[in-house]
Amino acid sequence: MGVVAKRSSMTFFSDGADHYSHRVRIVLAEKGVAVDIVDCQDDELPEDVAALNPYNSLPTLLDRELVLFESNVMMEYLDERFPHPPLLPVYPVARAESRLYIYRIQRDWCRYADTIFNKKGSEEEIDAARKELRDSLVAISPIFQEKPYFMSEEFSLVDCVIAPILWRLPAMGIELPEAQCKPLIAYMDRLFDRESFQESLSEAEREIRE
Repeated sequence: MGVVAKRSSMTFFSDGADHYSHRVRIVLAEKGVAVDIVDCQDDELPEDVAALNPYNSLPTLLDRELVLFESNVMMEYLDERFPHPPLLPVYPVARAESRLYIYRIQRDWCRYADTIFNKKGSEEEIDAARKELRDSLVAISPIFQEKPYFMSEEFSLVDCVIAPILWRLPAMGIELPEAQCKPLIAYMDRLFDRESFQESLSEAEREIRE
């Protein structure tokens, strides 16, 4: 009999270029989870995804009998399933604030990124999204003078959502003005230097900043 490779009980179907998949990979790396990561694209999904996910979409997380197909749900599940290190605050008010930050990032920055990457709309609309995202990042830069991470002393799920967007700035044609964005650029360096962040990167993502 041949030797059967031991598989982990968790499988993550991930698009190596997608920032929603990337945020979950950061959490998996931060927690040190044993996981099989299957790199795929929306137009060539494995049969497993089509059979398990009613939306036939990426990312999809499979943990034994559980199937998850929304990135924020995946991140919170992983934080509860693998409690160390914790990536959400302990207290209900602070947890609610963190969730609200994620919601706002999703509504604002992620929406602009999706317009740029998915080429939704005219060239003028894509250029407008690029300008709005850049201006928003410039405006928020000063808050990073106060704490090492986003409104926090500790790395959290909020940073996991922001990091993939910031890593992709060159791919979106966005250059931050160094003089105005020193605190934000220092924050980016802290994020990108984390061992878990480096482990989370796909080949396609590494190429963005090579």
